[in-house]
Amino acid sequence: MNTPTVLIVDDEEMVRTALEQWLRLSGFATHVATNAGDALAMLDDVHPEVILTDVRMPGLSGLDLLRTVRERSLAAEVILITGHGDVPMAVEAMRGGAFDFLQKPYVPDQLVKTLRRAAEQSSLKREVAELRRKLDGGETELATRLVGSSRVMEDLRHAVRELASIPTDVIILGETGTGKEVVARCLHDFSPRAKGPFVAINCAAIPAELIESELFGHEAGAFTSARDKRIGKFEFANGGTLLLDEIESMPLLAQAKVLRVIQERMVERVGSNRQIPFDVRIVAASKVDLAAESEAGRFRADLYYRLNMATIDLAPLRDRGDDIVLLFQHFLGQSAVRFNKPLPTLHPADINALMIHPWPGNVRELKAAADRFALGLDTTGRSLDAILGPRTRPLSTASLADRVAAYERHIIEAELARNGDSIAAAVESLQVPRRTLSEKMARLGVKR
Repeated sequence: MNTPTVLIVDDEEMVRTALEQWLRLSGFATHVATNAGDALAMLDDVHPEVILTDVRMPGLSGLDLLRTVRERSLAAEVILITGHGDVPMAVEAMRGGAFDFLQKPYVPDQLVKTLRRAAEQSSLKREVAELRRKLDGGETELATRLVGSSRVMEDLRHAVRELASIPTDVIILGETGTGKEVVARCLHDFSPRAKGPFVAINCAAIPAELIESELFGHEAGAFTSARDKRIGKFEFANGGTLLLDEIESMPLLAQAKVLRVIQERMVERVGSNRQIPFDVRIVAASKVDLAAESEAGRFRADLYYRLNMATIDLAPLRDRGDDIVLLFQHFLGQSAVRFNKPLPTLHPADINALMIHPWPGNVRELKAAADRFALGLDTTGRSLDAILGPRTRPLSTASLADRVAAYERHIIEAELARNGDSIAAAVESLQVPRRTLSEKMARLGVKR
């Protein structure tokens, strides 16, 4: 632990000087204050681990100082010293959160031991608070990247949090446009591998005759066009994460070689006999059911079993209810900023259009629609009906209750945004009781 800092608070100069000299000799950094008011003014600059204070002083007492420190939820521990054998006062101090209560004359060595224990306790509090801030921040960041308040999105975020820290390969299944690469990136960014490379390769986009060279690399002269040595994706992703997107498109022969590489965590460049070790998490993404593909003989069963240590299923957008409107608003805000356009207003007809559209392209299609809506390029005055085209999804798939809930949510979020997240201002502008608004926010999943 670094040198602990002690703030000495006492109105007697002789006591302050003696304590300061002894504690410095004992390995503490010290600051002094002549009264509790001065001590409070110093806290933001000094950040002491321990406050050593007299109880009886002019103005604010040591107990007043203790109460203020606890009200401000500071990590500093408070040790009170008094020359009066006041048992009720000691009881009050301990109940108020004091670390210890010492009587004068105190034993110097015992005081140092008590201060060291208090400093260790304070450091532990600070570490816990810092960890909580990091976790809270991570949770917030994850919610901004995997947007949605539906149960399926809550489950998805929970799965990502759980799997990110576990060193295991993962399969991500989902229709085209559901965000498989986004989820893979979150698994990487929230894992201990975050500082390593994230390498994504689309297996469907590589010609069959080049896939081994892309994945494993090659030596110069390994084949006619191999003029220089090439590092393959497995080797390049060492220490990080490798996403094999559309893995179902990989030729069966290449699958057999990939299986061996994944099992041994060793790669051999084309044209070389040297085995190169690597440390990579494999994330395989597919738009089809790999279990069914392996049963049909179109995907190697042994590769599927090797990869299938954990599976994440992504729900299509049409099954995510109000998330459709929430996501559209999210992308619309980004589009307005990117295109330097005013944020368009969604009307009930627009929300209805969002809710009844089938979204065959899922989130990717939704984002493109938000871009077009923000730009206002259609000829009907930013009509989502015109942007989304002919309706192919039955109206019954979006119930009246769903559409009303989506619209209510949009109105509340818009008012909160307009009023700087002020509940009081939103209550006034919406002309509803505060309790009603709070209940609706909780029911609709609206967060400030």
